[in-house]
Amino acid sequence: MAHIALPEGLPGITAGFAFRPETAKPMRELAHILLHEPNSLAPGERELIATYVSSQNDCYFCQTSHGAAAACHLGSSDIVKQVKTDFGTAPVSPKLKALLAIAGKVQQSGKSVTLSDIDHARSHGATDIEIHDTVLIAAAFSMFNRYVDGLGTWQPHDETMYAQMGEHLAHEGYRKRPPEQAEPEYYRTARETAQADVAAKTA
Repeated sequence: MAHIALPEGLPGITAGFAFRPETAKPMRELAHILLHEPNSLAPGERELIATYVSSQNDCYFCQTSHGAAAACHLGSSDIVKQVKTDFGTAPVSPKLKALLAIAGKVQQSGKSVTLSDIDHARSHGATDIEIHDTVLIAAAFSMFNRYVDGLGTWQPHDETMYAQMGEHLAHEGYRKRPPEQAEPEYYRTARETAQADVAAKTA
């Protein structure tokens, strides 16, 4: 149960967004710019960074939803699982491994990042923009993770819902949908899951 009166039937960060639209808007925009807009890092790579940081922070909702988005971009969930377990042996580029190492240090403490970490990433072709965005993704998702978990949001273990959410995020991004646009399928799945959870608890 959430620690405050969040809207029911909305999973993870979506409940916080619905509760406080004023703060949701800039958070959505930041995620959209970092993960969805054009960048020399592919969307799947950026989603992997977000997923890795979220897994290190043990945020189930964020690591699963963004892992699903990464899998949609990459065409496979195997790489996502490998990156979360040990990115050093995952089938990703040396540049991405160097950036993931930086992201992991930011997740621990920004002061842990050293010039040698930066030089190592540059030696594998990372640009200053890519390094900047990696640090900001790691910092932003540490905030998002703590926001989701700190409010005690509902984080269902529903693979179908997360797959639908990942597909939506991969194709549509993170900005709020226009009122005239149909709601994403995962909203319906989340409501059904929430109703099933309530029924199970009252049975």
